[in-house]
Amino acid sequence: MNRRDFLKKALTITGLTLMGEKAFSESSSYSKGNKANRKNWEKYENIKANGIKVEEPYAIVVDLTRCIGCRRCEWACNEWNKNPNKPLKEFEESKDKTPSVFDKNRRTHAGEFTVVNRFYEGKNPIYVKKQCMHCLEPACLSACFVDAFKKTEYGSVLYNPSLCVGCRYCMVACPFDIPAYEYYDPLTPQITKCTMCFDRITENKVPACVEICPADAMNFGKRSEILRIAYERIHNNPGRYVHHIYGEHEAGGTSWLYISGTDFEKLGFPKLDKTPIPKLSKNFLFTVKVLEIVAAAPLVWAAYYMISKDKKR
Repeated sequence: MNRRDFLKKALTITGLTLMGEKAFSESSSYSKGNKANRKNWEKYENIKANGIKVEEPYAIVVDLTRCIGCRRCEWACNEWNKNPNKPLKEFEESKDKTPSVFDKNRRTHAGEFTVVNRFYEGKNPIYVKKQCMHCLEPACLSACFVDAFKKTEYGSVLYNPSLCVGCRYCMVACPFDIPAYEYYDPLTPQITKCTMCFDRITENKVPACVEICPADAMNFGKRSEILRIAYERIHNNPGRYVHHIYGEHEAGGTSWLYISGTDFEKLGFPKLDKTPIPKLSKNFLFTVKVLEIVAAAPLVWAAYYMISKDKKR
């Protein structure tokens, strides 16, 4: 290739990359730095530095028999975390539109930390809110070899974008299919996820989605108290609920809990036993790290050999 063709192609590629970055930056605030996750990690570092502690981690219980599918929680989450958003009215009216946002099951992605899906038990619709479960022993944390995840004393699982190398092992490890990747960012893509509104709960506020819910479908508080509320509701209304709190023991327990009148497997929840995911993956991940070191060793020694030769010259 002559110099003129090389420069022409190089400039074309650079122009397309910059155009793509500009287009996505207009559609998403996250292409410029994953603000919510970065902000919450920095706040945790400040709290840790000041030695502030809590007596017990927090939790949220979602009562699926009360959820009306208004999607206000989605709007509030986007609004608080500075995600791309639409007017609240569009979220509320989506249930009755044709085609509807509920026509297919959605997962969280880089611009939406929570979504609501619709299932049916007979002719009756059941709405299920989905977000990071904030596991007591997180699979994402155990899969990350650069320690970009942290389980805090408050119950939140936080993510540090500045440490992430983009391997996406956390996406594979999570049994709830939560961590999302900024595929739209061609230059500095990162993982994003719900932070359990860490910046709010550390200031004695409830998460944004809990605060806005008009149906009182969510309760927030200390985990032991939230479990008490959930069990009390089940025992007082035996015909309304299945006798199970999803998240109390699944995968070692989670900070987001659910009660329902329908079996959880019919509502898209994975069937998990009490074993924390890290205990299942520990030996495998150790083997992966050993193999990475073994694979990297020849490259390191080759580089050292070349540097040594140059010095002798």
